[in-house]
Amino acid sequence: MAVGARSGHDEPEDRPDNPEDTESAGTADRTEGDGDSANGGRTPPKPRSFWKELPLLIGIALVLALLIKTFLVQAFSIPSDSMQDTLQRGDRVLVDKLTPWFGSEPKRGEVVVFHDPGGWLEDTQTPNPNVVQKFLSFIGLMPSVEEKDLIKRVIGVGGDTVECKKNGPVTVNGKALDDQSFIFPGNTPCNDEPFGPIKVPEGRIWVMGDHRQNSLDSRYHQNLPGNGTVSNDEVVGRAIVVAWPINRWATLPIPKTFDQPGINDQSALNSAMGLAPGALGVAGALPLVLWRRRRLTAGRTAG
Repeated sequence: MAVGARSGHDEPEDRPDNPEDTESAGTADRTEGDGDSANGGRTPPKPRSFWKELPLLIGIALVLALLIKTFLVQAFSIPSDSMQDTLQRGDRVLVDKLTPWFGSEPKRGEVVVFHDPGGWLEDTQTPNPNVVQKFLSFIGLMPSVEEKDLIKRVIGVGGDTVECKKNGPVTVNGKALDDQSFIFPGNTPCNDEPFGPIKVPEGRIWVMGDHRQNSLDSRYHQNLPGNGTVSNDEVVGRAIVVAWPINRWATLPIPKTFDQPGINDQSALNSAMGLAPGALGVAGALPLVLWRRRRLTAGRTAG
């Protein structure tokens, strides 16, 4: 017997005996392997083309850009030389708008952007942007050119006493600032416009430009409401980084002179003085309340 041949006693091959069985088997095979039949006869949906999804992607990107501009960071363009050499005309800075939402207030030494408190930019002409520029500014992809905003460095905060005499340094709560690390080379601290002593009201700040001889800052607006100070509510946020041009990329930290020992003493004292009347009132009323309580308790016990 040849190798591989079947003997007559072997079981017959498993195959259908008639054409109907063949047709049924073929139908079953098609049913199991046919995706259309498995899905109830429906053709699977084709993926959308890139061009159909592009408008949706653009819409999502614009919404995200608007949310970022409104709540996180916003780009601003530097329009003048008042903050040289820290910032140059034409620089783009990113401003942190998130921390003010959590109650953070401006701190000494920070570079902040703030809305015109009223009258500071009345003689400044604003550009007339086209529709595209307005739209890109609205969603935060381009610095605003219409808003009347200023950028200066915070020198004093609420409760501080600031002063600068001719040929002298700027002092905060009696502590002299070493501002040579950030004011424009060759500038004096305030020889063009000495000021003070000025007590900064609570909830307000005293600001100055780093280019002292080319900055119409708090010193020059003492005749306006607020006496040259700016309300914290007008502050948009802190400038944290120079983002453009690339070769000028840099962070904007607080100079160390604003962290010198003792500079906070006067502010702390003023805060304590503000709390003193209330504390004295509580201290004075407490013995009276205790005395009255003892009398009432004694009367109920006797009855």
